[in-house]
Amino acid sequence: MVAQEFTVDLSKPLVFQVGHLGEAYQDWVHQPIVSKEGPRFFANDFLEFLTCTVWWAIPTIWLPVVCWFITMSVRMGHTIPEVALMVMSGVFLWTLIEYTLHRFLFHMKTKTYWANTAHYLLHGCHHKHPMDGLRLVFPPAATAILCVPFWNMVKLIATPSTTPALFGGGLLGYVMYDCTHYYLHHGQPSKDLARNLKRYHLNHHFRVQSKGFGITSRLWDIVFETLPPSEISGKTC
Repeated sequence: MVAQEFTVDLSKPLVFQVGHLGEAYQDWVHQPIVSKEGPRFFANDFLEFLTCTVWWAIPTIWLPVVCWFITMSVRMGHTIPEVALMVMSGVFLWTLIEYTLHRFLFHMKTKTYWANTAHYLLHGCHHKHPMDGLRLVFPPAATAILCVPFWNMVKLIATPSTTPALFGGGLLGYVMYDCTHYYLHHGQPSKDLARNLKRYHLNHHFRVQSKGFGITSRLWDIVFETLPPSEISGKTC
């Protein structure tokens, strides 16, 4: 007797359903549902609340933290031009982190129950419901947890007095990334640069989901040769 294929019930909380898709999860999660109304994740109201974040919470919460880290390096004796260079270096480092996380973690292939569930919470939900405005930016509580390993990583490559400004620059890069990401989905850019970036990102969602991992720029897609075919041929996406 052939086992019946599992079907996700979109009218019920999704998180603990998607794992049952097994190997079919990858195909399911990359068939987007274009609706501004997001699905329910959990039956528990508190857990559901934790998954929802308005975009303006990101700069409101994290920009003061960025300023605090930057001023730490100033208080340790660095000049404003030196600190500015550290911050720009941190922003640049973030662009590589952004690309690496998106390509290798957010787009990892999963097929077991818990791996599918974790992937859906991390990034799969965004591909399934790309216009869900409350689950487009990263929840601050999760960001705070991830800041710990990133702080330790920066400490390994920097001195005690340069670490805060470098980390602050990286955190600033993250804020720019999350706000840019939200704008690319919900904004209506009038300038060519922003309009082309929006087209580039939506191409990743709706055409070639295995290419075009850069959000704030194409830089690392060019370096690591993951540009979408239409970009390589010089056509617009």
